[in-house]
Amino acid sequence: MSGPDEQGEPTQGTAKQPEVSGVDLARVALRAAKEQARARGAAAQQKNQARRGGGLRSGARSDGRDPLALGSAINRLITERGWETPAAVGGVMGRWPQIVGGDLANHCVPVRYDEDPAERVLTVQCDSTAWATQLRLLAPQLVARLNTDLGQGTVRMIRVLGPGGPQRRFGPLRAPGSKGPGDTYG
Repeated sequence: MSGPDEQGEPTQGTAKQPEVSGVDLARVALRAAKEQARARGAAAQQKNQARRGGGLRSGARSDGRDPLALGSAINRLITERGWETPAAVGGVMGRWPQIVGGDLANHCVPVRYDEDPAERVLTVQCDSTAWATQLRLLAPQLVARLNTDLGQGTVRMIRVLGPGGPQRRFGPLRAPGSKGPGDTYG
């Protein structure tokens, strides 16, 4: 077996390796220098970002920081925070006339929803005692309709409130010991 001669060229009897000319050596050296410069630049950039508070900078490719459509952003926020049920009930409050009908919707308005798992109560305010009585009679059917729309067990009970008295206003013209309209409405 014979090795390379003094000039570095292979001698007869060995497998020929491609000859590396001066241009190829320059390309290899340039590639190695570029890789080292990239590595030094990346390290320096990371150090600068850490000094400035870090974080990614925007670029040409999409990432998690790109703007979203409003609907997508709201849906993502609702999902991340676990607000699916309150948002669905809020949608029901917006569609109240379609769910209960026009006559009932003109006289009864949903006020609030308690999402406590033990309760899950929808509170509805009516403008007269007659409509409150009517809603109390329709409550089981309405709960069933809401649960088919929102998912089983979302609403367990409907709390019906009758009409409230006028607002209690305290002002300079009050009789001593008076409770205002509360004297009459109670």
